[in-house]
Amino acid sequence: MMRIGFLVNDVTTEAGNFTTSRLGQSAVNLGHEVWVMGVGDLAYDPDGMIRARACSVPKKRYSNSETYTAELQGKKGVRSRITVDELDVLMLRNVPSDDYLSRPWAATTASEFARTAMRHGVIVLSDPTGLSQASSKMYFQLFPEEVRPKTLITRDRDDIKHFAKEEGKIVIKPLQGSGGASVFLVRPEDIPNLNQMIDAVSRDGFVIAQEFLPAAEQGDTRLFVMNGRPLRVKGKYAAFRRVRSGGDMRSNIHAGGQKAAAEIDHTALRIAEIVRPKLVQDGMFLVGLDIVGDKLMEINVFSPGGLGSAQQFEKVNFSAHVIEAIERKVDYMQYYGRNFDNIEMCTL
Repeated sequence: MMRIGFLVNDVTTEAGNFTTSRLGQSAVNLGHEVWVMGVGDLAYDPDGMIRARACSVPKKRYSNSETYTAELQGKKGVRSRITVDELDVLMLRNVPSDDYLSRPWAATTASEFARTAMRHGVIVLSDPTGLSQASSKMYFQLFPEEVRPKTLITRDRDDIKHFAKEEGKIVIKPLQGSGGASVFLVRPEDIPNLNQMIDAVSRDGFVIAQEFLPAAEQGDTRLFVMNGRPLRVKGKYAAFRRVRSGGDMRSNIHAGGQKAAAEIDHTALRIAEIVRPKLVQDGMFLVGLDIVGDKLMEINVFSPGGLGSAQQFEKVNFSAHVIEAIERKVDYMQYYGRNFDNIEMCTL
C-alpha cells in the first residue's frame, strides 16, 4: 500500500467526472491510502514539515468516480491534518491559471510547498520546478518550432495588426488563462475591429497572436503522454477528439465542443516524439498534448483532463494504469533508498 496525495485548487470544486477523481478512485480500488487537499489547505509548520488539512474516503472500493467524490466531499468523508512530507507520492493536480485572477496568492503556492516537502523524499508528480517554468503559455515557445504555430507575444497593438495583415487569418488569446476564454479569430475583414479584440485580451496581460491553422476547423486531438511517451494500454492510446460546435472556433468541451473517438496516426506520434526530450528534462509525468493537424496547439502539464473521455471511447481503464505506473516509482524509491532525484523519478 502507498500513501498518495492529490493537490487540487479546492476540494469542494472537484467533480466526479474530473480526471483527478478518476485517479483517486482507481488508487483507492487498488488498495492505497488516498488524500485530497486544496492549495489553501497547506501549511509550513515550525518543525519544518509541510502539513495539510486533507480529505479521504471511508470505503475501500467504489464502483464509479462520482460516488467516490460525493463521499470525499460529504459527511462520510474522513478529515485529518496530515504530514505531506510522509506521503509516498504527492500529485500536483491544481491549475494555476484558474487562480490567476481570483486568488493570485494560490497560483505559485503548490510548487513552492511541494518543493519543500520533496526534501524528505516524497515523490512529487510532476516536478514542481518544471511546473513553475510552465506556469505561463510562454513555456510552449521553448519547444521546437517545427511543432508550433507561428506566434507573436506582445502588448503592442501595432505589432499585432502587422502580424494579422501579414498572416491573413490569426487567432489572438491571453498569455494567462485557460478554457477558451477571450479567444478570437481575426480574419482580414475583422481588422477594423481588432482594437476592441486586443483590448479584451490584453486587459489581463500579454497577447498571444498565432497563425490560424486550417485543420482547426476539424477540432483537435488530445493525446495523453506519461513518462515521456504516449500512454498506450492493450494497443489503445489514451486520446480523444474535440470537435467544434456550430460557428464557435473553440473546441474546448465547456466552450460547446463535442467529444469523439480519436485515431492516433504517425503525425501525432511524431509530434509526441519531438517534444519527449523536454518533457523528460522538465520532469513532466502526465501531460496532455493538444494536436491540430501536424502542429501542437497546447501542452497541458498541470492537470490534463479528459482521461475519462479516452476511457469511454477506447474501453480501457487508463486511470488504473496511471496509478500502477506510480506504484512502480514508489517501489524504485524503496529499492534504492530514495536516492533518485525527483525530476528523474517523474518520468522513470
